[in-house]
Amino acid sequence: MTTIRTLLKSVCVFAMVAVSASAIAYTKDDDEKACKKPQFKDFTLPVYQEPEKHEVAPESAFTVMLSPWVDPQSIKLSAKSKPLEFSVESNSSFHRVKSKIPAEYTGKFVRLDISAKSTLGCGEKDGFLIKVTDK
Repeated sequence: MTTIRTLLKSVCVFAMVAVSASAIAYTKDDDEKACKKPQFKDFTLPVYQEPEKHEVAPESAFTVMLSPWVDPQSIKLSAKSKPLEFSVESNSSFHRVKSKIPAEYTGKFVRLDISAKSTLGCGEKDGFLIKVTDK
């Protein structure tokens, strides 16, 4: 009888530990649900695509809007993988990134890449293909 009680207690303890461990289990999906990824919108230059094949003038200024939950210190902007200088205007509704196409890309295709992290740490990136006219 004592052996049965001991065995029964062991089984109960094991069952409670198994149930509590699965209840507090942490998965990577929990982070993704809790963190809102940055959003990029309202890019002001025309993107190069078929059949329109829009081109932009050398040294064209542009802006792109980012969601308000972005950490402005985490924003990175590049053209052809080279960092671009930019400014950020922020308010409670958005962050506006302002920059211009460097003159060295006159007559070339350029991919502009932008990345940022939210204040909770998850990140996102986007890009825009443009064609710069040959003056």
